[in-house]
Amino acid sequence: MTNAFVGPAPRHARTTAPHVRLAVTALALVAASALYGQLHAIASGLTYSILGLSPGSRFGLAVEFFLFEVPKVILLLTAVVFVVGMLRSFFTPERARQLLAGRREASGNVLGALLGVATPFCSCSAVPLFIGFVTAGVPLGVTFSFLIAAPMVNEVALVLLFGLFGWKIAAIYLGTGLGIAILAGWTIGRLKLERHVEPWVWEIQSRSVNAAIRKSWPDRISEGRAAVREIVGKVWIYVVVGIAVGAGIHGYVPTNFMASFMGRDAWWAVPLAVLLGVPMYANAAGIIPVVQALLGKGAALGTVLAFMMSVTALSFPEMIILRKVLRPRLIAAFVAIVAAGILVVGYLFNTIL
Repeated sequence: MTNAFVGPAPRHARTTAPHVRLAVTALALVAASALYGQLHAIASGLTYSILGLSPGSRFGLAVEFFLFEVPKVILLLTAVVFVVGMLRSFFTPERARQLLAGRREASGNVLGALLGVATPFCSCSAVPLFIGFVTAGVPLGVTFSFLIAAPMVNEVALVLLFGLFGWKIAAIYLGTGLGIAILAGWTIGRLKLERHVEPWVWEIQSRSVNAAIRKSWPDRISEGRAAVREIVGKVWIYVVVGIAVGAGIHGYVPTNFMASFMGRDAWWAVPLAVLLGVPMYANAAGIIPVVQALLGKGAALGTVLAFMMSVTALSFPEMIILRKVLRPRLIAAFVAIVAAGILVVGYLFNTIL
């Protein structure tokens, strides 16, 4: 039997799907916005009416915190990843490499740190990014400004900080994170540590970057949805675990208990927070709920910021990955310089706030 439908699809059939995807995306955004406004009432009703827990009990407070924060953070994370996924279709790490190639230090460090915020990456991509940057002629110090800013001052951290603490703390984190990335990269550049990069890295020829392909808005929305599936699909478990830890702290740790060893009066609190953060493997989505709970129990803001920065910028797993391209002395210099900057931030904000 001859298939009567062989041949190209009618024009209306080819254009319907993108419009349907746009409509579904718009409806999902409206539904998520409506749900977000009712989360507190839903969490309270589930905790005390459905589960029958006693209001004011430690377990009840912990459960209510968990049921409220998990959907809240997941919704915030999904929204920002979707938007950033679309924005990344305009701007990629390859584009950042082109902009930074041949830049002088100082101005290059500032631009590198700013581009790091715009093109965040996970620690697993640190090595290919490092190789691509240095072989394209980006100075070593500028490359490190990018590598420091990208994981530490990323869109997830900023949006969650804004949603949970307000614009002042989000702005403080942005400013201090950028400052550390710029100064640490500039210092590494001044030390002339290029000889401590593994020799095989310099032997790699920089590959040419193809011109950006013009994309339609349906394509960019599809990329945003793909980013949600990829990123949220990977980090949601960290969110749940982080909030579970935060819920335990919120419900069971006495008020002001954390002030005894994470307060501004304990001089050793900031270096201890940095040391505790380095071996941890977590991202901003998982660590910020813990930060929120610590602050609620009396921990000082500077100490908590130092802890969060050390987790995101000095994670031990990332150091292991970077060892593939850097010799131990350069890694040690990188850790020492960034840790010194984080300590300054911690003590500064414990003093002035």
